[in-house]
Amino acid sequence: MSIRHGLLALLERGPRYGSQLRTEFESRTGSTWPLNVGQVYTTLARLERDGLVAPGGEDSAGHTLYAITDTGRAELHQWYERPVDRANPPRDELAIKLAMAVGAPGVDIRAVIQAQRHATVKAMQDYTRLKAQALAAIESGRTRERDDVAWLLVLEQLIFQTEAEARWLDHSEARLVRLSVAGSQPAAQPAAEPEPEPPGATAPTATTAPAAKTTGR
Repeated sequence: MSIRHGLLALLERGPRYGSQLRTEFESRTGSTWPLNVGQVYTTLARLERDGLVAPGGEDSAGHTLYAITDTGRAELHQWYERPVDRANPPRDELAIKLAMAVGAPGVDIRAVIQAQRHATVKAMQDYTRLKAQALAAIESGRTRERDDVAWLLVLEQLIFQTEAEARWLDHSEARLVRLSVAGSQPAAQPAAEPEPEPPGATAPTATTAPAAKTTGR
């Protein structure tokens, strides 16, 4: 999740101050990734250092406003056009937990999977309920449609993600069961060598099938 580019996207709509950017960012994403004001101002300082934003005066309340520069606008649109890099995926705590639980003494990995499955299903139900609320808000026109549509897209991504996680947990449990069964089976015994023939014994002669009779007409 790029806070840097998220702030640039909000600044493209016009100058903003730090707390305003924080509020709008969380409104657009449904507070899925909450920000603190210090994080916002630290990011703004880096954006200013890189020439992507510049101070844009003050509002009537004395807040320092920031505005996107032409360089920042070009960077933002390159970000929109550039696919997200999956070559270095972010660390996933659940995947790391299961990887470390395999063979760990005193750890019932199937119990770990069961506990996570329960939490994942509950999260999926919560996201589905929030999705229904977002759809109702959009259809009724009660709130700003742009933010609700943005929040709906985030929610649906979270729903798809939890569905995939639930399937992966089912697959992991089935994989562990198969491997434990395979590991408990005894190893195959080597084939017994034929006993040596006693002295003077002759090998049996092969018999040939009788030739088919032909009948004359």
